[in-house]
Amino acid sequence: MKIKIYWANEQNKHKTGLGLKLLLRKAIRATLLFENFDQDAAVSVTFTDNEGIRLKNAQFRDIDKPTDVLSFPMYDMKNGDLPDPDEVCELGDIVLSLEKAAAQAEEFGHSYERECAFLTVHSMLHLLGYDHVNSDEEDRDMRARQRKIMKAIGLEVK
Repeated sequence: MKIKIYWANEQNKHKTGLGLKLLLRKAIRATLLFENFDQDAAVSVTFTDNEGIRLKNAQFRDIDKPTDVLSFPMYDMKNGDLPDPDEVCELGDIVLSLEKAAAQAEEFGHSYERECAFLTVHSMLHLLGYDHVNSDEEDRDMRARQRKIMKAIGLEVK
C-alpha cells in the first residue's frame, strides 16, 4: 500500500517539521493497516490554529467554536460508497488545530506529539466511515479501535 499525504500549514503558532509529519504518517498508515485497508490511498492534512478551525467548524458544521480536528471524508463507506479498487483512494481531508492539540496535551498530561497522533487516528477512522456521535455502541467501538491503533504505534495511554 502506498500513501500520499498532501500537507498544508495555515498557522504559525506551532512548528510542523519533519518529525511531526513522520509521526502523523505513521498514525495514518497504522490506522489503514488496522482496518485492513490495503489500497493505495491519499489524504490531505491541514494544520491550522483555533481561529482557523473555528471558521471551518462554523462554515461546515454550523458550530461557531474551535474544535481539535475536523474530518471531511470523500466516501460514505459506512453506507457502501466505496472507492474504485484499481485507483488511488482519495480518502479525504483532515484539518488539525495544533493550538488546540497543544492545549489538550497539557490538559491530559501527555505529549503534544501523542495528542497530534491521536487526533490523526481519530480523524482517519472518520474518513473510513466510523463515528461516535450516533450511539454509545459506536462510541465504544471507535474508542477501542483508537486505543489499539495507538498501542500499535507505541503511544498508548498507560
